Amino acid sequence: MLDRLMGAFMVERGLMTKNQLDQVIKVQESNRAKLGVVAVSEKLMTIAQAEQVNALQASMDMRFGDIAVEKGYLTDTQVERLLKLQGNSYMAFVQAVVDLGILPMEKIPEIEKEYETYVGATAIDMVELKTGNIDRIVPLFLHTGNVTYKGIFSMAIKALYRLVDTHVYIGKTYTVDTVREEVIGYQHFHGDVSGVLAISGKYENIKKMAIAYTKEEFIETREDALDAICELINCINGLYATEESKKEVKLELNPPDFSVAFQGIDYEGIVVMPVYISGGEIKLTVRIV
Repeated sequence: MLDRLMGAFMVERGLMTKNQLDQVIKVQESNRAKLGVVAVSEKLMTIAQAEQVNALQASMDMRFGDIAVEKGYLTDTQVERLLKLQGNSYMAFVQAVVDLGILPMEKIPEIEKEYETYVGATAIDMVELKTGNIDRIVPLFLHTGNVTYKGIFSMAIKALYRLVDTHVYIGKTYTVDTVREEVIGYQHFHGDVSGVLAISGKYENIKKMAIAYTKEEFIETREDALDAICELINCINGLYATEESKKEVKLELNPPDFSVAFQGIDYEGIVVMPVYISGGEIKLTVRIV
């Protein structure tokens, strides 16, 4: 997720254009990050050390990691960890940014620090962001410490990642008393915890999401698209209810429903999370009562 979050952040900051970001994503999909880029990003080596090892590779029949260990820059354990990270999507993103000449490697740690401050993260949080740990990522974007909201939003984003789009990313939540969108799918739940989870947005964005979820090439009607979204919402709430049952928290789910001509909902304290998925933006909303 951090690759898309950082990409959006860089575009917002004017560090790259939207067209350049599209190029980066295209290159990223086919690249593995070089071990030196990963080592510098993880702050295990300096840029000068990585460049020295890269230069030595031109005259030595040795792998980057072996040379770095021989020079005393890395340990065998660190090399093993870096090799696991090498296929990481964020590392491939950084590699593409550098290879396309959009930003130099020495600029990346500075931008990461700016982003860390922007989302209110810690250095440990940034490590989790790089590994893609959704349970650690979602709370960084919640403006409430309520554990129920944390649990539902985390479960929802994990489900969207697994079932819809592995490149899903999120924005900071906010609270409103009114939601006005074009279409909506929703489901009420009750028991030890009562509330509603909804997915709403422009129909075209909901349709893209429904196609990605169902793997069907054509969804022709709003009813078909929203029926798929309701199935997804039911899956999310079902997973959450199952997880909560392990803590002896009982939840019952009402049948999901939708509106193809949505006028809006008016409730006090609706928590909204912008979600960027399948090439569009939708609103993931939760209200606990």
